[in-house]
Parts: sequence; structure tokens; C-alpha cells
Amino acid sequence: MTEMEKMLSGQWYDTSDPQLAARRDFARDMSEKYNRTAEAEVQLRQDILKQLLGSVGEQTELHPSVKFDYGCNTFIGDRCYINFNAVFLDCAKIRLGNDIFVGPNTSFLTPIHPLLARERNVRTAPDGHTYMLERCQPVTVEDCVWLGGDVTVLPGVTIGHDSVIGAGSVVTKDIPPGVVAAGNPCRVLRKITEDDANGL
Repeated sequence: MTEMEKMLSGQWYDTSDPQLAARRDFARDMSEKYNRTAEAEVQLRQDILKQLLGSVGEQTELHPSVKFDYGCNTFIGDRCYINFNAVFLDCAKIRLGNDIFVGPNTSFLTPIHPLLARERNVRTAPDGHTYMLERCQPVTVEDCVWLGGDVTVLPGVTIGHDSVIGAGSVVTKDIPPGVVAAGNPCRVLRKITEDDANGL
């Protein structure tokens, strides 16, 4: 089993693997290329995203700057709006559904490091190369979710469709559909109902 296969299956893997390192370099270079584009270069932005990401839907906007660890493990649906300074540490798959609103400075994080320092620290292999071990869990954001600014979504989390996550939240556990949730750790505050309609 390759280190990439271990990574995607949630097992402990060697982050120094050359295949993984090359993909990270590509993703970071492409992210920087994207971040240097001008507002008028709409087609260039789309071309870069199509090379970089697992998939990106129609009428989706990502405002620079954005950062991807691998890019190929991020899948973004149609009509999404992702504001400035989004971070996708997509060692595992990150899936955003359709019609997602993402506030500025939001992070989607999939890596997990060992809790014991002796397991977490950089180590040296018999052949002399240094490496770290980590594993990861996927992140899923279902359709029609709004995440406020400065939200952090942690490994293994699913946010249910039609929910709203308050600004500054740290989402450590799954959030059900159709609720307002906020805080650190993020917790459900209430259901969203027709009483919330603005008559638009």
C-alpha cells in the first residue's frame, strides 16, 4: 500500500513520501498562481482550479488568497461563495456541497497528529531520511450551509444541509441539518424555522 493510499484510508502515513511531497509542492505552487490572478482573469482562475482540485462546480467563486495542501482531495459544488483566506488542509477528502457560503479566514482541517510527543515528533528512518507520521479524516459540508468568518472545521466533521455556523466557531463534532450552531466547541443553539424568513 502506498503512503497516498494509507493517507486516504485514514491510516498513519509517512508525510515525507516523495509522491505526497510532489503533490503538495504542485498544490502550493498552483495556489500561489491563483492568488496572483487579477479580478478580471475569471477564466484563468477557473482553469487553475480545474487543474488543482478534485472538482469545482459551476458559478463557484473562491476569493484569493486560498491555500490547499493537495488540492486533488477537495471537491466543491455549484454556486459556492468562498471568501478571503480560506485554508483547505485536504490530506483526506474535503467535500463542499452546492450553495455553500464560507466567510473569510475559514479553515477546513483533516490532519490528525499523535497526542504523545514521542510519537508526534520528527523521527529518522533507517535510511537516514526524516519524517513525521499523521493520519486524517474527511470533512463534509452538505448543501446550503453558511459558515461565518473565522470558522475552523476539524477532522471527521460533517455539517448537515441548511445549517448556519456562527463566526469564530470551532466545529469539533457533526452538526445536524437545519440548525444554528456556534461556539468553541461549536454546539447547536436552535433549529432554523419559517419564523426566520425575511419575506424575500
